[in-house]
Amino acid sequence: MNRIKTILNNHYEIDNINVSPQQGGWSALAYKVFNNTNTYFLKVYEKSRASTPKWTALIDKYVPIMVWLREHSSLKGKIPVSLFTKNGDYMCEDDEGIYLLYEYIDGDTVGDKVLNKEQVYQLSEIITELHLHREEIPIETDAITEDFNVPFLQQMRGTVDKGYKNMADDVKDLINPYIEQMISLVDTVEKLSVSLRKSQLKMVLCHTDLHNWNLMQSEQQLILIDWEGLKLAPVEADLMFLVDQPFYDEFLKIYQKNQENFVINLDALQFYKGRRKLEDIWDFLEQLLYDNQDEQERTDTMNYLSKELKVIGD
Repeated sequence: MNRIKTILNNHYEIDNINVSPQQGGWSALAYKVFNNTNTYFLKVYEKSRASTPKWTALIDKYVPIMVWLREHSSLKGKIPVSLFTKNGDYMCEDDEGIYLLYEYIDGDTVGDKVLNKEQVYQLSEIITELHLHREEIPIETDAITEDFNVPFLQQMRGTVDKGYKNMADDVKDLINPYIEQMISLVDTVEKLSVSLRKSQLKMVLCHTDLHNWNLMQSEQQLILIDWEGLKLAPVEADLMFLVDQPFYDEFLKIYQKNQENFVINLDALQFYKGRRKLEDIWDFLEQLLYDNQDEQERTDTMNYLSKELKVIGD
């Protein structure tokens, strides 16, 4: 904890700090940071994790867009925006990690709970507002614009080969029953990637990770968190998370009020669903292959991977 206190003092000029670990997500560790005057939320991306470059490479590209959205849309108070360091940077780092600091949200993660009617309404308002913004915003979006490339697929093909030398026996045993389904899904996503690159789909700002663990209820307001995946992309990049939800029809009633003549593109929907399944599998495989995990972490990762493999098996 002393390292975190030093980071916050050096880069944010916050002193007399107390640090309390919080439940983090797949991408980062999380801490509640507080002193006598303020409370903050700190995300720490460990440089030892194989996935960290993916989550942190575009911080300087997506955070300015978040700042713009807070100031120029109805999303203020509905999205978190990282605080500036004393030098005006969006993040800071040392040899062990990359750090983003936020104002603390006093609320609860929705998580396993079912969204109620008011939460569905507020979620639809948030996504509707987000999707109104395109490349016309006065912030550079080239770095976050969807190109339909899936760069990890080639490496994934090699990794799931039964003869892969660096894979532990228990991991091989886990994935072997699903090799055929995995390769079939890789083939499908690659074909869709090629065809969608030639398409002229409308691009809008998308969150790309819409699930209940990225939703927080703070008093009467629903807040959408974890914006590392912010992209300029077809709307299906977000709607893929919602089309199978029991509240989708209710969501759509509100969404369509500001999205005239909206029709789902089935190829884009299939692409994003398939890519997400493969991304999740690859994230867990990378952790097992390259991260230095303790016994409990490895057990948890194996369980997560098993669940994702069963999804494509079904």
